[in-house]
Amino acid sequence: SMCDKTFSQIGHIKEHSLIHTDSRPYSCNVCDKTFTEKGSLNRHYSIHTRTKLFSCNVCDKSFPHKRYLKQHSLTHSAERPFICSVCNKTFAQISHFKNHLSIHSGDKPYSCSVCDKTFSQKGHLNEHCLVHSGEKPYSRSVCDKTFSQKAYLNKHFIIHTGNKPYSCNVCEKSFTHKANLNQHYLIHSGEKSYLCNFCNKSFRHKAHLNQHCLVHGREKPYSCNLCDKKFSQKANLKKHSFGHIGKYPY
Repeated sequence: SMCDKTFSQIGHIKEHSLIHTDSRPYSCNVCDKTFTEKGSLNRHYSIHTRTKLFSCNVCDKSFPHKRYLKQHSLTHSAERPFICSVCNKTFAQISHFKNHLSIHSGDKPYSCSVCDKTFSQKGHLNEHCLVHSGEKPYSRSVCDKTFSQKAYLNKHFIIHTGNKPYSCNVCEKSFTHKANLNQHYLIHSGEKSYLCNFCNKSFRHKAHLNQHCLVHGREKPYSCNLCDKKFSQKANLKKHSFGHIGKYPY
């Protein structure tokens, strides 16, 4: 009479009726959590025993609860039932859908305790914290270089594959990273967007501006290992070095 749900056995209706009361007679002897139904208690036990009763018949991955298996199964199918009403992006799992919604809301509930930077997703906060700890858990066997974030590792790995997916539509030169392509385009456009605030000289690349600024700061980090003469720019050191061997490139 409370919810109109029907059952074929009287034992099931008695157990179900406990949902509508405060009675939770089934108690876990590991953590003392209580349940209204014995089936819920049995499913809960798998958390403590690490028993994974429900296996995926596509990839053999197993899960402690049937609902987790159902969610996982969507990754193997084309079904993506969760649709964002803002950008129409679709998701197979509700957890991914909820994480995505925070992008549109601007909500960033996860805060770094070191620098107070905030993030919309806990995973992004965890990755950020590696910057402060100095830990670099992401590596590949190709060059032993390590990275604090997986995205940086993936970006670096393109160097080893030889893949250059970004092509210039003017001269067809190709690049491994989009940022390098964007910098290359400045050669064709003639744009020099990096301006020296001492002498107003402009440069296409930030690295060239930084090197130029050493002239104004009188800093000379490049030393000749033959006569200890110092230079503000590496190119000038190279020119100087030819003087010692009596050979000039020009």
